[in-house]
Amino acid sequence: MSRHSGRGFAAPRYTQTLQQAMRAHQAGELEHAEGLYRRVLTMRVGQPDAMHYLGVLLHQRGHSDAAVKLVGDALRVTPQHADAHSNLGNIHKECGRIEQAEACYRQALRLVATHPQALGNLAIALEAQQRIDEARDAYRHWLDRHPGESRAHYHFGRFLCSHARERSDIEDAVECFRTAHRLDNTNLRALESLGIALYSIGGIDAAAQVYRDWAALDPADPIPRHMLAACGAAEAPARAGDDYVRELFDRFASSFDEQLLGRLGYRAPQALIEALGDGGEALDVLDAGCGTGLCGPLLRERARTLVGVDLSERMLEQARRRGCYDELSAAELTAHLRAHAQTYDLVVCADTLIYFGELDTVLDATHRALRPGGRFAFSLEALRDSQAPRFALTPAGRYQHSREYAQQCMAAAGFVDAQITEQSLRKEAGKWVDGWVVLAQRPH
Repeated sequence: MSRHSGRGFAAPRYTQTLQQAMRAHQAGELEHAEGLYRRVLTMRVGQPDAMHYLGVLLHQRGHSDAAVKLVGDALRVTPQHADAHSNLGNIHKECGRIEQAEACYRQALRLVATHPQALGNLAIALEAQQRIDEARDAYRHWLDRHPGESRAHYHFGRFLCSHARERSDIEDAVECFRTAHRLDNTNLRALESLGIALYSIGGIDAAAQVYRDWAALDPADPIPRHMLAACGAAEAPARAGDDYVRELFDRFASSFDEQLLGRLGYRAPQALIEALGDGGEALDVLDAGCGTGLCGPLLRERARTLVGVDLSERMLEQARRRGCYDELSAAELTAHLRAHAQTYDLVVCADTLIYFGELDTVLDATHRALRPGGRFAFSLEALRDSQAPRFALTPAGRYQHSREYAQQCMAAAGFVDAQITEQSLRKEAGKWVDGWVVLAQRPH
């Protein structure tokens, strides 16, 4: 959430307590900070700084409706505060209310034309609404105003990759990612995106060198090790390591939804729900690899209990904000399934098994976790290479599977009535990636 350097709310009294609250908030001590903000508001009812930042904090803790009200109340007291408008936009954006978010960012920019967070998030909001030409102009405007901001170069590179019209767009994205990392060498997402972009235009050796240099800088980081295998410079594992998946999605959690929905046209959750058909009786449902909870609202109406499991604690924090899960658990998926024999009537797995190469073990565990008659709906990326008849690790770091291999694994695990349909579930470098939507059942 932004704390721009422009003029803030006047705070003639109780400044010390408010500053203590803000320091605790910035340090991640949310419970302590909340108590301090509330103390300020008992000392001075309606103090706008306290309402603003308490609203930001409540959103971080999953209480977004209360957050919107508090920040709105603060803005009624001091309507000229650009940071508050920008932060209100962030709350709306992260709750999926993109049009409201756009309006907030535009208001912040009317007050402070160079506001960096509002400039960037306006571009992201326009892209999320598929207003591509407007978004392109907004990204360029952001870069023109803040050429030294790593985040601006990174996001414009991602935009160019997601909406590439020709090879030169990817080449321009490569330069964006290089600049983003040069400006901020902690921006590791820029390095990962650089490697993928280089590979996509045939720069296999250059991509491998990016990952080698990254691994040399931080030998303990699992991401460059996995990506070296993804571009063929090391042996591919049978599945992505837990440390890779956890680290990748912990880093990705805060921007996951806007990345997938706004840039990649991601629709795996909707495709799986459509495959399941109309809901019947209330079921005990597992959202396997739930991530930020994109499937949660779609599953809630057919669930008696809805459980989400994921390796990434930070993804689970985002899922918790949706308020639709009865339980969220940080665990490795196969271990969770094995520990919950005959517990679920429905298991849904949206783009989780793309981080597994071999499927036998996880499908067997899923079969055991289902009650008789229970159903399993999952998505895969489609493999069509006859030279790799089972599965293959792609340069994006995900696995593709052949239809025949998926059928064999389901049969071996004991599933029946398997249905596999082809659908495009996401984009990669501006092109749709073919996928499989799979539905199967444990026999009665």
